[in-house]
Amino acid sequence: MSLNVANCNRCGKVYMKNNYGLCPACIRDLEAEYEKCLKFLREHRQCTIQELSEETGVSVKQIMKFIREGRISIKNNPNMAYNCESCSAPIREGNLCEPCRTRFQKETAGLAEDEQKKREREAKEKNITYNIKDRFKDWSN
Repeated sequence: MSLNVANCNRCGKVYMKNNYGLCPACIRDLEAEYEKCLKFLREHRQCTIQELSEETGVSVKQIMKFIREGRISIKNNPNMAYNCESCSAPIREGNLCEPCRTRFQKETAGLAEDEQKKREREAKEKNITYNIKDRFKDWSN
């Protein structure tokens, strides 16, 4: 029998488990931070993520999480960008910039090609056959 309780990922308090991994107080705080961000963005469409963080008191990390979850749209905010997860270049959508995405696709294709060559080589090794006279040569030595 397991208890239906856990520790909040944000504050550490014990709470009844939910989909958020947070206690009710932290969920309310998070929603309040989200509302502050939305209100500020409605009035200041030209702000950057750093300015949004400074003015609202919400961490850049949390703002990035709101953006990645799709809760905050940066479509109408031309100065809003976040960092590529690979090289830290500023991007406005996805997790990777175009050069990193292209590089990863090429590397993945190269790995798939290497794997295919390995399978073909193994298949050839399994299909090696001997002629009868080759077997006699082995016995005579």
